[in-house]
Amino acid sequence: MKKNVFAVCDLEVDYALNFMEYLNQKRNIPFEIQAFTTVDSLTAYGEKVHIELLLISGKAMCQRVRELDIGKIIILSEGVHPPELDQYPSVYKYQSSANVIREVMACYGEEKAVEPTVYPVLKKCTQVLGVYSPLGRCLKTSFALTLGQVLAREKAVLYLNLEEYSGFGRLMGKEYDHNLSDLLYYVRQGSQNLIHRMNGMIQTVNNLDYIPPVQTPADIRGTAWEDWEQLIREIVRDSSYEILILDIGSGVDGTFQMLDLCNQIYMPVLADSISVCKLEEFENLLKVWDFSQVLSKIIKVKPPFHMGNSSMETYAEGLLWSELGDYVRKIVKKNENER
Repeated sequence: MKKNVFAVCDLEVDYALNFMEYLNQKRNIPFEIQAFTTVDSLTAYGEKVHIELLLISGKAMCQRVRELDIGKIIILSEGVHPPELDQYPSVYKYQSSANVIREVMACYGEEKAVEPTVYPVLKKCTQVLGVYSPLGRCLKTSFALTLGQVLAREKAVLYLNLEEYSGFGRLMGKEYDHNLSDLLYYVRQGSQNLIHRMNGMIQTVNNLDYIPPVQTPADIRGTAWEDWEQLIREIVRDSSYEILILDIGSGVDGTFQMLDLCNQIYMPVLADSISVCKLEEFENLLKVWDFSQVLSKIIKVKPPFHMGNSSMETYAEGLLWSELGDYVRKIVKKNENER
C-alpha cells in the first residue's frame, strides 16, 4: 500500500522546490510529496495518479486542474485572488514553511474525514518512551527535551508534555493558537481524523516535533485515563512518528497504566536520602498495585546539572550541545549497542 500524494504546484520555481525540500525533511508528513512548477506537468501527473491533497498557487489554478481527481484543493494565496477561488480554502504564501504546512494540515483535518484504513501510514512500529520520576527538581523535562532532540536527528519523533505547569510559552518564546487541550477535546469527541488535526498543531525545535502543552492544570487533572490511552494508541497506530516521548507529570490520571504502555521509561533520580526513600516507596507501590512489570522497563538516569549560556528562549535548542546533551547521547548509544 502506498502513501497518498500531497502535491504542491507553484509557478515560482524556487518557492516550489524549497517548499518540497522542507516537506521532505519533515518525517511526520503522512504523504508522498510531489512538486510541480507548471500546470502541464501537474495535469499530466494527475491524470494518471490520484492526488489526495493539492496546494496550488492562485495563478496556477485553472479549469484543467478542477477536472482532475483531487481529494482536497487548498489555494496558496499571495493575499488576493480571483473571486472564483473563494470556494477553496487558502493559506498565505509568504510566511514560514512551518506555518504554511501547519495551516494546510489543520484545514485538511477539519474538512476531510479520514479513515485510517483508507489512507494508510507507512512506517515502522512506533516506540513509546516515557520520562517520569516521583521526584521533583531532577531535570526531568530538560532530559526529555534533550532525548527527543538527540533521537530526532535520525528518526521522526513527537514529544508530548503532560505536566500541569509546563512553562513552554515562556520557554519557547511563542504564543500558540492550539495546544494539547484542543487535541484532547477531539479525542473526547471521537474525531475520525485526529492525526490530521494533530498535524495542524505541530511545532518544532531542532527537528523535534511537539504539541504545545495545556495552559491550565485542570486540562491535565480532568482528563480520564481512557482518553490518554486513546490518544496514545491513535498516535502509535495512525501517525508517521517512529518514536513518541511522553514527559509524564504527577497530575496525570492513571500514571501507572501510562507507564505500562511505554516500551521504555527513563527515570531521573537523585542520590540524597529523602529521594532514595521516595523511590523505594514508588517501587513498592508498583508491586502492591500489580504493576511489577513496569520496574523492568525503567532506566534510572542522573542528568548532570548544567549552566546554560543561552537565553530563556533558546534554552531548549541549546540543550542538544550542552553537558546534558553529551550525557544523553552516551545513554542513547549505550542502549542501541545493547539491543
